[in-house]
Amino acid sequence: MRVTITGGAGVLGRNLIERLVADGHLVTSLDLASMPEMKNCRQIIGDIRHEDTVRAAIAGADVVVHGAAALPSYRPADIRSISVGGTRTVMAACAQAGIARVIHVSSSAVYGLPDVVPTTEAYPRERVDPYNIAKIDAELIVEGHRRDGMCVPILRPKTFLGPHRLGIFAMLFEWADEGHHFPLIGGGHFRSQMLDVEDLVDATLAAMTLPDAVVNDAFNIAATEFTTVHDDFQAVLDAAGHGKRIVALPTGPAIGALRLLEILRVSPVYKRLIYKLSRDAYVSTDRAQRVLGFAPRHSSRDAILKTFRWWRAQKAVAGHESAKSGRTSGQPWKQGALAFAKKVF
Repeated sequence: MRVTITGGAGVLGRNLIERLVADGHLVTSLDLASMPEMKNCRQIIGDIRHEDTVRAAIAGADVVVHGAAALPSYRPADIRSISVGGTRTVMAACAQAGIARVIHVSSSAVYGLPDVVPTTEAYPRERVDPYNIAKIDAELIVEGHRRDGMCVPILRPKTFLGPHRLGIFAMLFEWADEGHHFPLIGGGHFRSQMLDVEDLVDATLAAMTLPDAVVNDAFNIAATEFTTVHDDFQAVLDAAGHGKRIVALPTGPAIGALRLLEILRVSPVYKRLIYKLSRDAYVSTDRAQRVLGFAPRHSSRDAILKTFRWWRAQKAVAGHESAKSGRTSGQPWKQGALAFAKKVF
């Protein structure tokens, strides 16, 4: 197949491209960032909001995987412009080009702060913050094209990890590697899922290849083997080898302090993440298992430990992305005021 991937230089994009190229497909990556050259992969450096750029990227494609989006670390206006405006541009270009199938990579964030677990795809979308609102509105755009006859599978992954993933996890990895305890609201004794990017790649490939009537729906994608945030983060501290532990913070004061730091814009921990870390948060993957044949090979703990090992292997490489702070999932987010807290733990 000829496959175009928006956000090709991102965590999912890079891992998906590697799999597609290995399987003999021809890939075009559209991203603002570049990545190492790869056989049978054409790179277009450009913005998903630019119509001419998008049209050039999707020309001749059999299927498009739309994975480009803004992250919670972006400014609200940029989140809206990229995730909603960019999706509108990509979907319109695909419709004009007659591309029959677009895989839309959304997020389980569309459920907001659900009070029912496991959360199924039938749970109503709840508007909470700029990031999740943009994800909801992007889904509404692609659903409009679905009604017009396009096949648009929607994937709603939980937070996924693997090679090239840093973001806020870089803080945990750094603290663990340097031999610090790590604080969590209430000790992190809440059930929560993550996802290995390899399993997300498997789900994406299924959504690309199964019949239209089967895949033209929304699917939660997450690990099926998971425990608590405490256990997953403690596994990283154990792997670091310094004998450090998770430190429980009183729930009320911790939430209040983190919310204040967020309002002051001196912390990377955003509102929805604060509350995700203080309650059970996991989804049902029954539909993906039944329809897509989704059978994740990795547990949440496997995913975070594999990413930590990758981070450790890469951190000493001069000029590597893991040494540069930024806003993308492939860069460590700036810790802000939380960097000073490290001295306490």
